Amino acid sequence: MKKQKLTVLALGGARRVSVAELIKKSGSRIGYEVDLVSYELNEEVPIAIVGKVVVGKRWTDPEVVDDIERVVREYGVDIILPFVDGAIEIAAKCREQIKDVFVPVSDFETARIMFDKVEAARAFKKAGCPIPATYSVITAEMPAIAKPRHGSASRGIKIFHNIDDLMHLDNIGDYLVQEFIERCHEYTVDSYVSQQGEILVTVPRRRLEVMGGEVTRTVTCRIPTLMEMSRQVIESFNLRGPVTLQFLHDLDRDRYLLMEVNPRLGGGVVCSIYAGAPITDYILDEALGRPVSPCDNWASQTLMARYLKETIFYADEEERMMHLDNTSPTAD
Repeated sequence: MKKQKLTVLALGGARRVSVAELIKKSGSRIGYEVDLVSYELNEEVPIAIVGKVVVGKRWTDPEVVDDIERVVREYGVDIILPFVDGAIEIAAKCREQIKDVFVPVSDFETARIMFDKVEAARAFKKAGCPIPATYSVITAEMPAIAKPRHGSASRGIKIFHNIDDLMHLDNIGDYLVQEFIERCHEYTVDSYVSQQGEILVTVPRRRLEVMGGEVTRTVTCRIPTLMEMSRQVIESFNLRGPVTLQFLHDLDRDRYLLMEVNPRLGGGVVCSIYAGAPITDYILDEALGRPVSPCDNWASQTLMARYLKETIFYADEEERMMHLDNTSPTAD
């Protein structure tokens, strides 16, 4: 029997090959063939090996939502998923403008606040969430960490041990300045919230190794404190869809602190899915109007170790075919 089809549009899915494969696998589970389209600035990105890459506009372009709607109509898109921070607000706008497509994201205002680290810290504090001490420049205590307020993937973060150096930081108003906690463990919590607001799963995992802001080794761990804190944050901000929460465990003071909330799939969510959290299943099931149920039987101590794998692009199809069987290139 021929499978039914679903088309998923990834916003900035460039390197998320494993997540794309898991989405396709979730489709097969319920008898659907999933086609993947990824909206990018460049055709030559790894996700091209599992889907179609469409070159589009920057997230800051005022016409980007209209352009995404064009792609939706051209490819018959059923689901839109943001994969990078800058695309979350755009996905929220798409949900408002493109009514017949499933976009499991929070509302635009929440997305906007969460993408601005300064505003997010204010919102967390107002909601009573425990966060690191947050400073204005004149009240900063050393050591301190400065994070670009609209940055992601740990880019542009600076650590200061001298107040004079901090005072000379260019465009200081564009940074969130907080206490620097040297002895700590970093945790991510992968969650999924139904469109009705039910928290279906929360999976903490410790970030063991990070490269360029991306986790390369991570392990699931059942920590009730983090699971409860995540639930409180999700409920406080009325979040929806896949949500990635970042925490620090201050080892000297034995306290967990909320760092940031990204209302999208995280890069390391693969670990939680293989541990048993059916997050990609939830996305497809909700898109199709199928019932979803909470999951708490995921496996603790599931370790994910990420490795490098190359995607090769040729200038033309003839060259690609010529080299198709060359799977063991030699290097100098």
